[in-house]
Amino acid sequence: MRPVTPCAAAVAEALLPDPFYLAVTVDHADDAARRLAVLGAYVDQALDEAPSVGFCTRAQPDQAGAAIWHLPQPPDVVARADAAKRAQLAALLGPRGLANYRAIVDFMAPHAARAVAPGAWYLSIIGVAPSQQGRGLGAQLLAAALSRATTQGRACYLETFTPRNLPFYERLGFRPLAMHREPVTGADYWILLRS
Repeated sequence: MRPVTPCAAAVAEALLPDPFYLAVTVDHADDAARRLAVLGAYVDQALDEAPSVGFCTRAQPDQAGAAIWHLPQPPDVVARADAAKRAQLAALLGPRGLANYRAIVDFMAPHAARAVAPGAWYLSIIGVAPSQQGRGLGAQLLAAALSRATTQGRACYLETFTPRNLPFYERLGFRPLAMHREPVTGADYWILLRS
């Protein structure tokens, strides 16, 4: 595993308490430092993938956090990105984490497809280092993308397992569409839409 970038480390630190990320790093649960490093490598993979499926916005300073957006892509682009991601995750997560990843994604994807119209932009990942939270960096990370989406008449959506994040997203114009109980984590998550 290559060294984790400071940006990915910041995002990983923010995401680690999330039930999804705990489930996909379960093979490393007995070693907190290793678990965080694996999640950082997961985030680095997502940062590397971003230009081929959408774009990424990084906080300033860069080590403070990032937001990763997936935009509508032709089916062949989606298939290539998905195959590459699954191969990388197979080498990174461990067998239980990879099985959890697949099961969670396979559960959540149809719910999102039913709730959100095609063509919406998907906020895949956002994270700000815990030491940098409460300073407006999360809103700054999303401002340009949300403005661009509005200008282009695009809806945006996201999924979150973290209830305390709901007011933050609502201040940015997202509204809860649905809540589901995800069976692998046993946790509720919300689909939010900004039209």
